[in-house]
Amino acid sequence: MCWSLRLMQLSCTCMAFSLVADMGIQRGDIGTLSLFFWCSCFALTLIISIVELCRLPSRFRFFWYNFPITYACYAALTCFSASITYCISYVQFLPDGPYRDRAVAATAFSGIACVLYAIEVTYMWDCYSLDEITCYVHTVPGLLKVLETFVSGFTFGFLSNTNLYLHQPALVWCVAVYSICFISAAVVLLLNMGKGEHRPAVNSPIFQAVLTLLSVLLYVSALVLWPLYQFYEEFGGQPQRSSDRSCTNGLTYYVCSWDQRLSATILTAINLLIYVADVVYWARQVSAGTEDVPSAPDPLCSPEVSLQSSDVL
Repeated sequence: MCWSLRLMQLSCTCMAFSLVADMGIQRGDIGTLSLFFWCSCFALTLIISIVELCRLPSRFRFFWYNFPITYACYAALTCFSASITYCISYVQFLPDGPYRDRAVAATAFSGIACVLYAIEVTYMWDCYSLDEITCYVHTVPGLLKVLETFVSGFTFGFLSNTNLYLHQPALVWCVAVYSICFISAAVVLLLNMGKGEHRPAVNSPIFQAVLTLLSVLLYVSALVLWPLYQFYEEFGGQPQRSSDRSCTNGLTYYVCSWDQRLSATILTAINLLIYVADVVYWARQVSAGTEDVPSAPDPLCSPEVSLQSSDVL
């Protein structure tokens, strides 16, 4: 099952970037970013397949039980985001012709790849025992950490234009908030990708609740300051999209400054909601005195056993 999914994932991501790879400047910024996403998914899927084919996971037992499934979660989110942004910000502006047909086909393959990665996540979820969960991303905090880091990373994509915030210390503070929260969530995610005996003591519910509550407070400040200084004239912002000269032409293959500001605001609100759900979960864990964390790996669901089973078939 896993190998069939991997082959289909490789085929779909390869088709997605192959269809638009030679479009040159016709791709635009959004097309280039989507092309990077598809190439990255193809390359990492190929690497994981080669590692498992060569039966090397035993050399990386500290994290290999969690790495492929964590990657599949990120790949599903990445392909989904690429399909949406590519279609909304790029495909609809292309004139009818072969370029548009190829772009539409690439979007379709990206959507299929998203579904295939989601199926892999679901399949691995069923593979691992629900009574003794092995993978960290199969827990509520694990899934929330994946979403938190992904939304933060997507936010950084809209902050590549430093002219949006370097002129105002309050906006620089917002970018610092995004960075601090992203690093803390990524560190927690990485530390929990090891086996049960390798998990650090800082993984206690109280520590997680305090850390997540701090992230919520930081994001609340960002959600207040970012739109305040970006969209209110009293603070030097631009309330109307038409006031931004970079947005005067509606048929553009790049995201103009005002749209970048709005996108960062929306993503900030979304991530705040995810952090609120995270802190509510940990508050309940602290009050209940329990902890939903991965237990010892189930050898029946290890990559090595799955590989041996496929060899027998």
